[in-house]
Amino acid sequence: MDVQAALGRARQVIAVVMTPKLLAGIGNDRADELGDERTREAVARFDWIGADGAVDAALLGQAKDAVELLRSDRAVLHVGRITALPLDAGARQQVSTAVVRLVFDRLGPSRRVPESTLNAALAMLVADVALVRRDAVDAGVLTRSADGSAYALRAE
Repeated sequence: MDVQAALGRARQVIAVVMTPKLLAGIGNDRADELGDERTREAVARFDWIGADGAVDAALLGQAKDAVELLRSDRAVLHVGRITALPLDAGARQQVSTAVVRLVFDRLGPSRRVPESTLNAALAMLVADVALVRRDAVDAGVLTRSADGSAYALRAE
């Protein structure tokens, strides 16, 4: 299953449900009554709706499966590493903090880990390990030993 394509379909379904013009356009055999050209073009791009307005249940089933997958513990196996962190420092720290908390959830939150172990765990999720680690220290989420060789998650 192409998770990204399936998630794209799930996003389209949500957009349709939230947008009365799009919802009215689905299955409408009177194309001239659809309203503006943008609405007609948007509906035409949905690969899960046939020209006759019939919904492809198999494709939407894949979208449902993709959403369920991303809600599971296996999600990390189906998404790539974060290769581009936000440029805005505040937004980047939020991402870095979330990644570090996830890593320590898996390593054990009360554990003190060597830098090499932390780096290896972070590298599974992000490309720029040093930046994420530094952001987490700067944000006060991680504490570093005096010699810099070990890290621990700061208790909340």
